[in-house]
Amino acid sequence: MVGLAEFVMRGRWQALLVTMIGAASTVFCWISAAVIALVTLRKGAGPGAWVMMWALLPAGALAVVFGDSGPLTLLTGTAVLALVLRASVSLPLTVLASVGVGFLAGLAFLAFGQQYLAALAEMLQQFVADLRKDAGAGGEDQVALQFGTTAIAGMLGAGTALTAVLSLLLARYWQAALYNPGGFGEEFRALRYPVGATAGMVIAGLILASLNLQLQTWAMICFIPLTFAGLALVHSWAAARGRGGIWLTWFYIAWLILDPLKLVVVFFAIADSWFDFRQRWAQREERRRLRDERREADERDDDGDDSDK
Repeated sequence: MVGLAEFVMRGRWQALLVTMIGAASTVFCWISAAVIALVTLRKGAGPGAWVMMWALLPAGALAVVFGDSGPLTLLTGTAVLALVLRASVSLPLTVLASVGVGFLAGLAFLAFGQQYLAALAEMLQQFVADLRKDAGAGGEDQVALQFGTTAIAGMLGAGTALTAVLSLLLARYWQAALYNPGGFGEEFRALRYPVGATAGMVIAGLILASLNLQLQTWAMICFIPLTFAGLALVHSWAAARGRGGIWLTWFYIAWLILDPLKLVVVFFAIADSWFDFRQRWAQREERRRLRDERREADERDDDGDDSDK
């Protein structure tokens, strides 16, 4: 992947080639989004907008021909996050901005993609209805309620925000690998939110989730920044304990499979806002280092006394 970033940064036409190929696919549009973010972060808003303009052509064609505006919203959302990061130089603020990207994407789907949402809702309703039939359960009305167009739009908005952040982080990793090796890891491990921001996200998410079933998917958007803050905390703990990439790989496999683990990650991100675990770990490590130094000094003094005798 770093080789791809090197190719992209050789010139504007290389970046344009990779971006347009990825933007023409719903599977690989995240690569195009990461390329746009990389160009924006490294070279500025102007070159990033130039690449973005051409990438919108195949993404717009997908939206017009097939009604799938997912690549279009992803490219736009990632470009916005890249601009926020370049202007603020603050990864926490940028990831927090993904909440706005998610809500705007969901509203855009509601405003301009009703036909696409209806097709997805019908497909999901049929899928769950078949499962219920195989299980001997009924309740098609309840299925229709759970998978209405509003709920589908919230799911797509959350997916857009999540993928936009991942594409931005990939671009930031590329940038660090090419121009500042090791910088991305330190920046990501420091991702943390103060109490006020955390409380705002939690309250907004709980309010949306309590209103009705259709808005529960929209509530997920509010917890995306806390999810990344929790993952950053895991990486910070792994670094403090000397855990390697294999341990993190197994963690992410478990995180993808086990839904309770996702909640645990968010919970620790919330707790970290109050208790600042990283600072506690740093203080503990500093105390351990001082003890080791005192122990070594005492051993040297003992050796000196023995030699005098």
